[in-house]
Amino acid sequence: MTLATERPATAETFESLEPSTGNVVATFPVHTAAEVEAAVARARAASVWWQQLGWSGRRERLDSWKRLIVRRGDELAELVHRENGKPVSDARLTEVTLPVDHIAWAAKHAPKVLGERKVPSGLMMANQAATLAYEPLGVIGVIGPWNYPVFTPMGSIAYALAAGNAVVFKPSEYTPAVGKWLVDTFAEVVPEQPVLQLVTGFGETGAALCRAGVDKIAFTGSARTGKKVMAACAESLTPVLMECGGKDAMIVADDADVDAAATAALWGGMSNAGQTCIGIERVYVTEKVYDGFVSALTAKAGKVVAGTSYGPITMPGQVDIIRRHIADAIEKGGRAVIGGGIEGGLVEPTVLLDVPEDSLAVTEETFGPTLTVTKVRNTDEAVERSNATTYGLAGAVFSKKNGVKLARRLRTGMTSVNQVAAFAGIPSLPFGGSGDSGFGRIHGADGLKEFTRAKAITRQRFELPMPLLSFDRTPKVDALLGRAVRLLHGRG
Repeated sequence: MTLATERPATAETFESLEPSTGNVVATFPVHTAAEVEAAVARARAASVWWQQLGWSGRRERLDSWKRLIVRRGDELAELVHRENGKPVSDARLTEVTLPVDHIAWAAKHAPKVLGERKVPSGLMMANQAATLAYEPLGVIGVIGPWNYPVFTPMGSIAYALAAGNAVVFKPSEYTPAVGKWLVDTFAEVVPEQPVLQLVTGFGETGAALCRAGVDKIAFTGSARTGKKVMAACAESLTPVLMECGGKDAMIVADDADVDAAATAALWGGMSNAGQTCIGIERVYVTEKVYDGFVSALTAKAGKVVAGTSYGPITMPGQVDIIRRHIADAIEKGGRAVIGGGIEGGLVEPTVLLDVPEDSLAVTEETFGPTLTVTKVRNTDEAVERSNATTYGLAGAVFSKKNGVKLARRLRTGMTSVNQVAAFAGIPSLPFGGSGDSGFGRIHGADGLKEFTRAKAITRQRFELPMPLLSFDRTPKVDALLGRAVRLLHGRG
């Protein structure tokens, strides 16, 4: 039995609500520190069994979980729609299709990425056989977000499981039903041991998970909350992986396909109601194509309908932030060429022009369906402005000839050329940022290694004629060693 089905010793509970109606989706316990510690203890024992299954045994079960998710994908998409608010069609893409691809990749590639392999010993240690392997850490605590309640935490859960760890998952208090669905379906294919468990609650429960003796915390959320998570983990030197926010920019160059850039900017800024850490919030357009881009973007935005094209804002408090950012932009001289209206949790698609670079809509993460569009002289200025932020997550460049060159100049962990967010759908690519966007990586080989420790082993194959690692080393040996080093590394 997983923790998801157990009642806590206390009677304290909370309700998960539909953002669009306020109806109750389900009621969940607020797990106490003692209950979280008990879950981690169960995970510790389960991790031993899980590791003993080996690569093939874990892959078989992860593949079974993948197939189950696919078969019940409509059910999962509908649940995400109810609890998160995004349209069912978007949920099928981002919360079913992309996550199962990551499960498959992690399970298949874990042996090659993490398995033991020989490495060169070098001339100075030619008598040593050297091997390197990556061992699972043990128990991983995953604290997930509400905006992509399957896709984002799966980047930690699937890769941690494939690497041989057990996982204790604390989903956002806004999407616990989705978290429970994941844990329950995993238990259907892995009924023997509680390899993946659920704990639910608020910030206190997350803090308890940080202090419960896990071997690493993988956190996704705001930089402000991330700092609190790091402080709690610092008490026990528990390592952390931080996936925080972004203020991603798009550059549209002179030679860009303007219509394609407008289409991509609209999706990057407005999909999921703009509640995307790798969503586009700022667009820098060279003056040659600025008017055409704004015209195309405005026309396309006029066909996007809040409540139909995307859902309501999931977290009620975020509406005030969006309202404040729009108001601040207009007060400082900007103008909303389209949108700007807010009714309840529905925010109109909003395109803001002439917004000063010191406005909140440019400097802070808005996390709503808004775009600031700024005219620049050239791509050099666009790069400079794109990088003028404390965030360093992702971005996009539209240019037929120089897209890759411009992408390399952006201070981001990920950049798409002539598309937005394409990197998120490629399991072999690492996902993560720097600065206020956090550190560490999920996805790809880097994501697998993130949940392991490197294990180096040397084995002496034969004795050297000169004893190097010994007090028996003579001055003659030292002289020979010095000449050898100069011969190998001192010339040129």
